[in-house]
Amino acid sequence: MSMERRGFVNKVEHGRDYTVSFCLDYTNKRLRVDDYHGNLDRMYARVAEKAQALKLTKVFIKSREDDWRKLLSKGFMLEGIYKGYFLGSDAYCMAVYYDRERHTSDYWMEEDAILGKVLELPRKTQRPPVPERFQLRLADKSDAERLSELYRTVFQTYPTPMNDPHYVAKTMEGGTIYYLVECQRQLISAASAEVNTIYANAEMTDCATLPAYRSQGLMRLLLHALEDELIAQGVSCAYSLARALSFGMNAVFHHMQFTYSGRLTKNCDIYDKFEDMNLWCKTLSTP
Repeated sequence: MSMERRGFVNKVEHGRDYTVSFCLDYTNKRLRVDDYHGNLDRMYARVAEKAQALKLTKVFIKSREDDWRKLLSKGFMLEGIYKGYFLGSDAYCMAVYYDRERHTSDYWMEEDAILGKVLELPRKTQRPPVPERFQLRLADKSDAERLSELYRTVFQTYPTPMNDPHYVAKTMEGGTIYYLVECQRQLISAASAEVNTIYANAEMTDCATLPAYRSQGLMRLLLHALEDELIAQGVSCAYSLARALSFGMNAVFHHMQFTYSGRLTKNCDIYDKFEDMNLWCKTLSTP
């Protein structure tokens, strides 16, 4: 079966002795394997053939613990570890590149310096109050148009078509949770959690705040609210990918008790170029 989105095709393929779930991500010129079972060699051969035929320049596999060393022996690189991704077991982000430029980071040392400064910050463990004049609430499909306008304003380019209200509404139908902050009925900040109900994990993503309202703790407010929703749904693993060049977003996840778990080289097209993304993970405490 397949689910087509603008720039994306999600597929499940059944080989003779394997099953693989993957995303053909044309927007970001990559193939992402989210799940697989069976013969690892044949699965890898299939996705590599597919990626190269379509001129995709990066393949990454969320590997189980038993398989990451075998992928390493095939030329993959370990870029990060999704702590607790598979119902409490770790997933290993294994990447292989088919393009020299895609494989080479342009800002790695600068990103290391930013990360070092973030990790030195004292954590802000207290939940911030909602500032006066601001309203924090769960979003619904009637907010899709304004959410898409926010993402269109904040990001020059983005890995997913969040500037399309129909796409935003479709993600809500698929179980993605959005929280937003308004000021005098203007939508000024938002974030989402894309839930994987099979493995009880969720990606915290689509974090955006209008420039005039930054540095007021709004993203921490949104992430706290999303965590409450995820815990209520029995989700135990939360993770996020933050632009490695963004001091502010990496600081937010550090303050939220997420743990830095790796860096994915030129993982997606965001703002105006392919950028390295820092992986942050957190185990959520269920009641």
